[in-house]
Amino acid sequence: MRRVLVLGMVIVIGGLATLAAQPAANAPKVIEVEKVKDNLFVLRGGGGNTAVFVTANGVTVVDAKNPGWGAPILAKIKELTPKPVTMLINTHTHGDHVSGNVEFPASVEVVAQVNTKANMEKMPIFKEHNNAGMAKRTFTDKLTIGKGADQVDLYYFGPGHTNGDAFVVFPAHRIMHSGDIFAGKSVPLIDSANGGSMVRVSETLMKAHDGIKNVDTIINGHMPAQTTWADLKEYSEFNKDLVDWMRAGLKAGKTPEALAAEWKLPEKYKGYSANVSALMGGLVGRIQTLQKEIQ
Repeated sequence: MRRVLVLGMVIVIGGLATLAAQPAANAPKVIEVEKVKDNLFVLRGGGGNTAVFVTANGVTVVDAKNPGWGAPILAKIKELTPKPVTMLINTHTHGDHVSGNVEFPASVEVVAQVNTKANMEKMPIFKEHNNAGMAKRTFTDKLTIGKGADQVDLYYFGPGHTNGDAFVVFPAHRIMHSGDIFAGKSVPLIDSANGGSMVRVSETLMKAHDGIKNVDTIINGHMPAQTTWADLKEYSEFNKDLVDWMRAGLKAGKTPEALAAEWKLPEKYKGYSANVSALMGGLVGRIQTLQKEIQ
């Protein structure tokens, strides 16, 4: 099992290194569009999933992908509607969700949770572009933008993937964009450098599940298809079970490396990815993050 896990990590790391070695300008920037509702779309490719919400007076965008993908996003939106982009919401600070910000027009209002703005201010890409695309409007726990069919609700329930993960809800459609606190059905990515918490991610997810009403469908940070509200509760339970397993192993004196080699996907979570992303240290990194939090 250890050999398989390590091999999987090597493959992922190798794949990421190969991608990093290729100049972004030389790679075709292909955006796939899914129409979720009449005026709500998901743009996939180039980083995290981007939501496009066409309102009466303009377009609200959620997340702007990797460096160099802002212009392709704007070009794709022009194919969908002649209305201008007026607002850009960032779910969290990571480069595959905010880097495209710098290519959006200065007239676009950028919105993020207050901790996410602080994290974004540390990112080189914004410094290199004279703070273009930086969040100007922030919220702490909840913010409602617009009303009626155009309403967008933003929520923050605590640390998880980072310390600024925003849940973006389109009430008229009963749909939510979860960003990367629920990127997909797999072991979570926890960015402790930006305030993420392995200990609290399950609690934060359950607070979102219990605190947000009238949502049926979730646009996840990286899933190729939407998930359901029931999936959010299950993912919270998955993270709780994972943390409980980590705690028990550490209490028994096992090293993070030994624990990671033993991990098997529980049968009750059949359908989840059995692969562990090498990003942020893979499963060993998640265990080490927990270890530091509970010491």
